[in-house]
Amino acid sequence: MPQYFGQLHTKEPAWSILGAVQSIKQDDRHILFKCGIPCVKISILAPNLIRVRMTPTGEFLPRRSWAVAQADEEWSKVPFEVREKAETIEITTEQMSIVVSRDPFRIQCFDSAGELFAEDADIGMGWRTGTIAGWKRIETDEHFYGFGEPTGLLDQRSKVRTNWTTDAIDFGILTDSMYQAIPFFIALRPGLGYGLFFNTTFWSRFDLGAQQPGVWRMETQGSELDYYIIYGPEPAKIIQTYTQLTGRMPLPPRWALGYHQCRWSYESQDIVQKVAQEFRQRQIPCDVIHLDIDYMNGYRVFTWSPKRFANPQELIQNLKENGFKVATIVEPGVKYDPEADYKVFDEGFKNDYFVRKTNGQLFHGYVWPDKAVFPDYLRKEVRDWWGGLLKSLTDIGIAGIWNDMNEPTLDDRPFGDPGRKIDFPLNTAQGSGDEKTNHAETHNVYGLMMAQASYEAVVKSRPTERTFFLTRSGFAGIQRWSAVWTGDNQSLWEHLEMSIPMLCNLGLSGIAFVGSDIGGFAGNATPELFTRWMQLGMLYPFMRGHSALTTAQHEPWAFGDRVEKICREYIQLRYRLLPYIYTLFWEAATTGAPILRPLLYHFPNDPQTFSLADQVMLGSSLLAAPICRPGVQYRAVYLPEGHWYDWWSGEAFTGPTHILAHAPLEQMPLYVRAGSIIPMIPVMQYVDERPIDQIRLRIWKGVGEFTLYEDDGHTFEYKTAAFCTTTYRVNSQEQRTIVKIEPREGEFSPPKREIIVELVGVGEQSFIDDGTAHQLEFST
Repeated sequence: MPQYFGQLHTKEPAWSILGAVQSIKQDDRHILFKCGIPCVKISILAPNLIRVRMTPTGEFLPRRSWAVAQADEEWSKVPFEVREKAETIEITTEQMSIVVSRDPFRIQCFDSAGELFAEDADIGMGWRTGTIAGWKRIETDEHFYGFGEPTGLLDQRSKVRTNWTTDAIDFGILTDSMYQAIPFFIALRPGLGYGLFFNTTFWSRFDLGAQQPGVWRMETQGSELDYYIIYGPEPAKIIQTYTQLTGRMPLPPRWALGYHQCRWSYESQDIVQKVAQEFRQRQIPCDVIHLDIDYMNGYRVFTWSPKRFANPQELIQNLKENGFKVATIVEPGVKYDPEADYKVFDEGFKNDYFVRKTNGQLFHGYVWPDKAVFPDYLRKEVRDWWGGLLKSLTDIGIAGIWNDMNEPTLDDRPFGDPGRKIDFPLNTAQGSGDEKTNHAETHNVYGLMMAQASYEAVVKSRPTERTFFLTRSGFAGIQRWSAVWTGDNQSLWEHLEMSIPMLCNLGLSGIAFVGSDIGGFAGNATPELFTRWMQLGMLYPFMRGHSALTTAQHEPWAFGDRVEKICREYIQLRYRLLPYIYTLFWEAATTGAPILRPLLYHFPNDPQTFSLADQVMLGSSLLAAPICRPGVQYRAVYLPEGHWYDWWSGEAFTGPTHILAHAPLEQMPLYVRAGSIIPMIPVMQYVDERPIDQIRLRIWKGVGEFTLYEDDGHTFEYKTAAFCTTTYRVNSQEQRTIVKIEPREGEFSPPKREIIVELVGVGEQSFIDDGTAHQLEFST
């Protein structure tokens, strides 16, 4: 019989918890433990990955199509050993051991050195009406990261994080639920780390020691406790396994790595063209202009305003001739418009594609087009229909799809009236066939499924060209379908600083293509704030300036000549670094590695990095220490173990050390690791302006290597081996430095170009790249 554990809060019902193990059944993947009617299944999926499922009823839930990318049976079988003892059952893989106590049922995990992690607390696992939960111990020196886009600090220990997609407008450092619901985290302490993915799309929450110090708790309103434990020991290995489980990003078009410009809204196609002309005349590189909601006719999705955007195809063609791509916002709320000739509503209504309440009536809420209805993206036929509608945009040249308001966000009365945010009723039916369920289960994946519908449809209709996708809301695995930005931030110094841990935690949650609105979306940035944000934004994987209706203009030239000059220089630096950045995208697409990284990612055994939230790394080579306070021209910088160089002056440092960095407005402190090799190209106004006929390899003395990835940048041919890699190595010994360039590998042949090898502070040599091996020597 289950045991019961009463709560101190007398108004809450007691928890039922697992009793003793009564029987065990084993096959080549799973061990099933029966504890009376309740049972637990532990699945061994990889040497460092297990899945734990507990059901109070004895029946496990069926797999959902929107669940993890790799099901249990799709993992290669791995050897493991089960040893039954009097008081425990021990399961051992090549990398970890799981010890199960028989009475009561409890789980402990150990690494190969015998270090304990992910240990069940006294309660272990329990359930009560409407909730199921698990408790584990927090080690003394343990820290917690990930959770999607949590606000506030980098380390989430002692915080509560709720997984429920929410329009988090006006979010601040204490905001809990955000646009993304990612129930995954990494627990890290010196020498050991593990990841935990809570596999539930229902409302769920992590309490990381806020209520009970020394114990963290996960709970969900689902009916089964289902989680994966990933042993590291380092963040890179944890994320590699986690993204094998939930999926990895595809390579975006290379132009999507350039600078994006947006505003809510550029009011007409004439204004859009003027903005584009300003960029070109002022020689500020830019690749993409985003169109917000006012390009539509009365906010009807998949329409164009007949007055303000009378000829969108002409606009897109004109912009294309000047090197610009266009991304348009798309929202799920379809205007309820039965009296008008509105194809989207008419087709959706006729085919019963919109969400209905339990009484059969169309569910509606209020968004930009006023009264609106909402597609049920959980149904494949609805996703296919929606994807077909996107063709009206891509056929005229739209190159990017920006999915917004897809938490979903809606009010109980027209926008502008005093109203409140509402959700679909939780008992509203969604999905179809065997997967027909309710909104309680599907709320968190509504934005994910909209993004999937967009990606799959556009790839099908444009099979030879990559498209850029962006979403505000998503769930675990959203990286398979879309880039992500952090939503409606504000023009505040606190939001500039907070973007660093938010984006780093997104990267540690498997989502590499991320950014925040440069300058802040709501409010008016000061010239100083905008400058400092652009300097940091140069490092964002997704680099977009965006501002809200009624705010002052936030284009780089809107703040005066000095700010414009600084912005131009940092955007130019971004474009010069594109070979390095594009290679980081390839790494993310193949291993899941974040592009923007907290220092703890590369220095996981250095406790100084565990709470360091105002410094960041772009890949493994570049370390930035942005200025996030007004009037600051000097700041402390921590340089971890190893040798480092100041990017601007070349000054050398030996870590670990703290230094005082000079940071006048024109300069963001930036450092590079010894032995780094960073490929750079000449400045371009847009990515495809001309063939790359020169690559400069900037190399800093030391020992290191870098593998440059290249493909055509815009088709899917890289998936069929049309890419190439070149590995560069540097080795410095006493009075000489040797640079070795390995033969190019792969089927893609880049255009003929000059390679300039610059040993920073020493000199440079050059040669014409023909794909063969080269060796260069520098006297130092």
